[in-house]
Amino acid sequence: MFMKIYTKTGDKGQTSLANGQRVPKTDARIEAYGTSDELNSLIGWLRAAADSEQLKWIQNRLFDLGACLAGANMRLDESAAGKLETWIDEMSEEVPPLRAFVLPAGDEAVCRCHICRTVTRRLERKMLLLNGVNGENGDATLKGELVFVNRLSDYFFMLSRWLAKQNGVTEETWQKA
Repeated sequence: MFMKIYTKTGDKGQTSLANGQRVPKTDARIEAYGTSDELNSLIGWLRAAADSEQLKWIQNRLFDLGACLAGANMRLDESAAGKLETWIDEMSEEVPPLRAFVLPAGDEAVCRCHICRTVTRRLERKMLLLNGVNGENGDATLKGELVFVNRLSDYFFMLSRWLAKQNGVTEETWQKA
């Protein structure tokens, strides 16, 4: 016997959180974990061009984050951000110093990194809105999660620079008008 993927419980614009509470699909929590899911899919696309154990680890942490945002009893602590910082520092040692703003351009892997970076920034904004809505009463204090997501955008920027160097792609810099 097969399991049906559809439940029909969301046909009227509502969905369930991890605790069973029904909320509109436009709820700030749904917006946040939907953006996390979008980012995770884009990382899968990035992995098709530049696979790594780091990216696989990040995808798993984004599932943890999504569970947290959906109301599950799961949190990311600041050690997750620390792991990203280590990887950022390692890549930083291999790329030339940054002297100008870098345009989001290059080969396919580099461009996918920039897309992941910008969606990560959007996820951060959604989480800040959610934290502002619920943070006052302790319902959603996303401290470790916000640090992780903030660092993750830095990771994707550095990964774009590192991949450009590895792939022999010249970084294009902003030319002021």
